[in-house]
Amino acid sequence: MAEVGTVEPIAQGGLLKGRPVRLYVLDFGLFRVHSNGRKIGICGYLIQTDAGENVLIDSGFPAKYATEPAQASEEDRLYEFGEVLDCQPHHLPAAQLALVEVQPKDIDLFVLTHTHIDHIGGIADFPQAPMVISKRERDLPQPLYWGNQRPLDWPDRRYLTLTKDTEIGPGFELLMAPGHAPGQIAALLSLPESGDVLLTSDAISRPAEVDEGFDTAPDPQLATQSARRLLDLATARDAMVIYGHCPTQWPGLKKAPDYFA
Repeated sequence: MAEVGTVEPIAQGGLLKGRPVRLYVLDFGLFRVHSNGRKIGICGYLIQTDAGENVLIDSGFPAKYATEPAQASEEDRLYEFGEVLDCQPHHLPAAQLALVEVQPKDIDLFVLTHTHIDHIGGIADFPQAPMVISKRERDLPQPLYWGNQRPLDWPDRRYLTLTKDTEIGPGFELLMAPGHAPGQIAALLSLPESGDVLLTSDAISRPAEVDEGFDTAPDPQLATQSARRLLDLATARDAMVIYGHCPTQWPGLKKAPDYFA
């Protein structure tokens, strides 16, 4: 098993110097769920601050899905759940970052919202950047990945772990939202023009999940509680909400190189 590197609790407010000024939505590909036919975007985010910092949130599928998708799906048994419709080299993090003239070495902080297969592809990438992850997720023997498949070990890198809602810099909060995954994280940003923006990740994949009760989540009751808390917060802050995998929202979202300011 790989070395796990250093694991440290995160400090409140001490990671970023600047405020968010740009939010890029990164397009990591398209996936179809067999059970309902939904076509869902696989997304990540790049947040830039007025101090010149680059924060990457999530990293899409493992790179093998951009070169040998059928073989990768067979190896991971992902075909049992759905089909990767579009994942090509230009959907990988380095190519998406290049759209905005950012290189992997420029990433200052890497936030992993949870360890499922469509978020964890770059878990060993950006080694210079500390990874922010919930303690509950990082305490797992291995990343969740998919189903019963556990092909990845924790790479040797610096981990900063969350146990509660935390402001990692001015106007940039990470929120605990367990249920979909034990250590699911969401993010709340304050942008100069767009105002507050809530990035739910898979805490809310699409709005209808809240009323449906998250029946496919490992902990539906906890997932529902987390989702309602996030939506209440979004209402109180008059925040725009970007959902994790909303088939109706995804096609109309501005994507890199365009951005929310």
